[in-house]
Amino acid sequence: MKIAAYQAPLLENGSMEALSYLRTQIDVCEDKGVEILCCPEAVLGGLADYSDRPAELAFNIENGQLEEFLSPLTSETVSTIIGLTESANTGLYNTAIIFHRGKVFGRYRKAYPAIRNSIYNAGDELPTFTLGSLTFGIIICNDTNYIEPSRVMAAKGATVLFVPTNNCLPLNKADVVARARSAQIARAVENGLTVIAADVAGHQDGFASYGSTNIIDPNGVVLASSKPFVEDLLIADIEPEANREVAKCQTNRQS
Repeated sequence: MKIAAYQAPLLENGSMEALSYLRTQIDVCEDKGVEILCCPEAVLGGLADYSDRPAELAFNIENGQLEEFLSPLTSETVSTIIGLTESANTGLYNTAIIFHRGKVFGRYRKAYPAIRNSIYNAGDELPTFTLGSLTFGIIICNDTNYIEPSRVMAAKGATVLFVPTNNCLPLNKADVVARARSAQIARAVENGLTVIAADVAGHQDGFASYGSTNIIDPNGVVLASSKPFVEDLLIADIEPEANREVAKCQTNRQS
């Protein structure tokens, strides 16, 4: 099974321009035979914590609004993990959804929002998902700094962990590449999981993200890593069952 991690450009907060970028990457993945594409945290609209009008960035999953908006991304062969702000009766959530053949197949709400104050509520479920022969978990960015989420998902049978990430930070604090990679490696080794992390990258209005997009095998070996500050796509060929090892890895670069 081929999977991919997309390092998306850091866009202006509130922008939904990423929709067209995602369609381009889905086209590439269709051509390459990729079955699951992981995209960054809050790739649609940016992080609500940085917005003066966070509710305007949010999507309602239950009423079909999100599926209608994402309909241009429909693919018969590629399922896409997409980060966004979710609006629910209980408030706003930092959510990653699985968009599968035009429908929301599943969602994960970030268990540990920003280290300090956040506008997001914390999610309280640690689900796993199965597509074809692959059972996997999803955690989001700061969740990698905690042991429990990935451990629970591995215990439920996950062999792969997708990590939508958004390391958009003030420029003087933005170089967190080594720290992010270290946390990703730790979660891989502790649980015998292949970790697929997808970040944003670039500069925008005094903020920056170097990009911490990585593919890491269950032994903690970094098989592919993105270039800093640029759009990028990493593709890996994995064995979903067997011994939880990544068989081979190739990188497609996009400038």
